[in-house]
Amino acid sequence: MTLTKLLTATTALTLVAGVAAAEEMTIVSWGGAYTASQKGAYHDPYSEKTGVTIINDDSSAEAVAKLRAMSEAGNVTWDVVDVVAADAIRLCDEGLALEIDADTMLADAPDGTKASEDFGDLLVSDCFIPQIVYSTTFGYRTDLVGDTAPTTVCAVFDTEAYPGKRSLEKRPINNMEWALLCDGVAKDAVYDVLATEEGQQQALDKLATIKDDVIWWSAGADTPQLLADGEVVMGSTYNGRLFAAIEEQKLPVAMLWDAQVFDLDGWIIPAGLSEERQARALDYIMFATDTQRLADQAQYISYGPARKSSAPLVGKHKTLGIDMAPHMPTDPNNAKNTFLYNYEFWADYRDDIDAKFQAWLAK
Repeated sequence: MTLTKLLTATTALTLVAGVAAAEEMTIVSWGGAYTASQKGAYHDPYSEKTGVTIINDDSSAEAVAKLRAMSEAGNVTWDVVDVVAADAIRLCDEGLALEIDADTMLADAPDGTKASEDFGDLLVSDCFIPQIVYSTTFGYRTDLVGDTAPTTVCAVFDTEAYPGKRSLEKRPINNMEWALLCDGVAKDAVYDVLATEEGQQQALDKLATIKDDVIWWSAGADTPQLLADGEVVMGSTYNGRLFAAIEEQKLPVAMLWDAQVFDLDGWIIPAGLSEERQARALDYIMFATDTQRLADQAQYISYGPARKSSAPLVGKHKTLGIDMAPHMPTDPNNAKNTFLYNYEFWADYRDDIDAKFQAWLAK
């Protein structure tokens, strides 16, 4: 379908809300506090505007495998999918995601700045529409760490000083990097080392030192729940999940920002949708990624909006009334020692290292 036809169909879809009222679209995301933030900032306002019913699916962690299977079966049931940048690059490279022309398919900034300039370097793939800058970092139970609270990420590997279970995501990403950092590899050399068989084994060997003390998680909501239940003394998850646990639920949890891993999260539209579904997905994307909507999401969760024009509009939390800027991973006080996630590395090495990591887990 040509771009002109897509845009015409998108415009028509917006104008005929009465027809759209009976329609549904499935949007895939991560669940928990994150999906709740999307619901408040994007989904509910879009449904109110168009009459389209949005079905939430929390399968983003399995998005690549599931989209591959759907494509092979010729039955893609998802309309818009929230993925991390590395997964967007993989899906784009495999022809499983729609290519996006930012300046015609996404909204301009309020001052007329084109989307490509407003998003800037965060447009890391032809198929990826950035939504947030977030980080994966650690939270810890303030009442379970003794008199000396942890200050570095390497406390995760120090079971003598901080006995008890830890929670780590059940995938190699981030865990391998932290393991190498805490095994003496310089920050700027981590990915060069991890590209080698020896480096991968070094990371797994370091992780093996705490393997018996790890509870592995698959959903972003897992670590906050494990912390709430006192089943782990510390654990990794997304900074927004920890914000919810600390500020909204008032749990005895604190954030360990050291070596937080910056990453991007955003939307892709699966390839192979019907003309009508593709037009509706594009209409949703145009709406959900404009300047105001991205700023609105920060009212619910502590992730930085991907548009430059959105940053000045970030205000107070929707219900708590607290300023959100100090809770962003990009705040200078939180970003003193960050680790920059290399999505191109993981797009290239993900499948091979995944297989090796899962085999190690099964031992």
